Parts: sequence; structure tokens; C-alpha cells
Amino acid sequence: MIVITAPTSTIGRHLVTDLLDRGAALRLVARDPSRIAPGIRERVEIVVGSHRDAAVIDRACDGARAVFWLAPGDGAEPSPEAAFVDFTRPACEAFVRHGVERVVGISALGRGTPMATRAGLVTASLAMDDLIAASGVAYRAVVCPSFMHNLLRHVRAIKEQGRFFLMSDPELKVPTVATRDIAATAARLLLDDGWKGSGEVACLGPEDLSPTEMAEIISDVLGTEVGYQQIPGAALKDRLMGFGTTAPMAQAMVDMFDAKNQGMDNAAPRTAESTTPTTFRQWCEEVLKPAVAA
Repeated sequence: MIVITAPTSTIGRHLVTDLLDRGAALRLVARDPSRIAPGIRERVEIVVGSHRDAAVIDRACDGARAVFWLAPGDGAEPSPEAAFVDFTRPACEAFVRHGVERVVGISALGRGTPMATRAGLVTASLAMDDLIAASGVAYRAVVCPSFMHNLLRHVRAIKEQGRFFLMSDPELKVPTVATRDIAATAARLLLDDGWKGSGEVACLGPEDLSPTEMAEIISDVLGTEVGYQQIPGAALKDRLMGFGTTAPMAQAMVDMFDAKNQGMDNAAPRTAESTTPTTFRQWCEEVLKPAVAA
């Protein structure tokens, strides 16, 4: 039995489908089971509730051999430590109590870099990894740069203003990754019972691109001019807080992008194992273009 947390997330949806296609027995932890497609619901067990809840994650881990762990990093949390480390503590206790053999978690690039101790959400994610590893369970953190999927938050700006807005240095070439490729890596690890101990597996798209280059590709795919505009950290923080994000979580987002602009995402070497297949152009054609057209 494999437990999947956040099964309706952008990674979780791909992961559930990948694992079911390979014949895995799954138990999904979901606050709202109605968000799970009917064709999926009839093929899995469901534990209703938040995986932050000690009783919920305890029920989910009973009899499980492996767990996929994704802390959502909710912007309403009082701090990044609460969002990642405190969120994960009940799960670590459940892993030990029920003898879970393997845990695969989603985390961030940055370990070992000078920026990692002051990188906001990334720093908290790495502390979460340390907490899980300290429980004694075999653990692999799937560490990622920014998701291509994040650009879907900018569909309206692309349609109405012909541009997208980030804190990222416009000329800094960095990796990005498609969520379906993250899910494929997680599926491989969850089904492989040959690894032990703790460690990281990086997921890097096949190319490094700057936001300026991304805008050029988006323009070509959409057939219309799309530009990129860098915004200052203070403006991003104000915007996030306007959407209900707490001040510490908004600052943690700003700190993360500051660290990324200093090259944090470029520290992991691209190897055959870490390179994922989906190019940014392919993602734009298959995901962004239909979203803009909708």
C-alpha cells in the first residue's frame, strides 16, 4: 500500500494516475474527496481529512509500505517553519509508529549553497527534509527548481496585458521543471524498494532559460507578443499579502526569490538522472496555450 498526500495537487494528480497505471495499491489522503475524479475514486482507498492532522495521517499510514509527502506551504500559515516543519511532525511520528519503509517528499534545490540558510520557503523545506530523515525512515527528497506550472497564475496577465511578472532576474538562466516529470520521478522512487537511508534526487528540465527567453518562447507558441517584467520584492510581498498571505510567508517567498537570483537553483549539476524530458516549449504548447485560449 502506498499513501499519497495532496492527491489533487498539480503533482499528485499525475502521480496517482502514473501509479495506478502500474498496478499500485493506493490510499489517498484528501480533505475534499469530491475533487478526486470518479474514475480514480473507485480504484483507491480514501482517508478524509488533512494530512497535517495527527489522527488522519495515523489512519493513513496503518499498513502502508511507502508514503508520498507534500506539504502544501499554505500562505495562511503563521511562518514557513509552521508550514513545513510543524506541518510534518505528526507524519514523522506516524511513519515510525507504523513501520513505513520509504517516504518520498517534494522539496527544493539549495542544500549546501551559501543561500540555503536564508532562502525563506526553501530553508523551511530543507528543514522539513531533515526532520523526516531524522525519524529513521528511508527518505528521498525530490528537489526541484521553479515549476513551469506556476506560469498558469499569470494567464490573465498574459491575455490582458501581454506580459507576465516575476521577481526573477530577467537575464539569469535557470532550470525549471514540469510537474508531470516530478510525478514520474516520485513514482519511480515509490515503486523501487532497493534504496535505503536518506538523500536527494534533483528534477531539472532539459534546458536553462532566462525569463526573457521564456517570454520569447511563449510569444512564439501563442503567436502574439508577450513580454516579461521583473517586479521588486516589496511589490511581490504586498501583492501576496493582498491575497491573504501572512507577512512571514510573503517575506519567505521574497527571500526565496532573492536566493534564486543569486544562483541557488544553478548549484545542482544536470546529470542523466536529474534531467527530465519536458521542454519549456513543449509545456507551453500542451498546457499554457490551451489555458490562455480557454
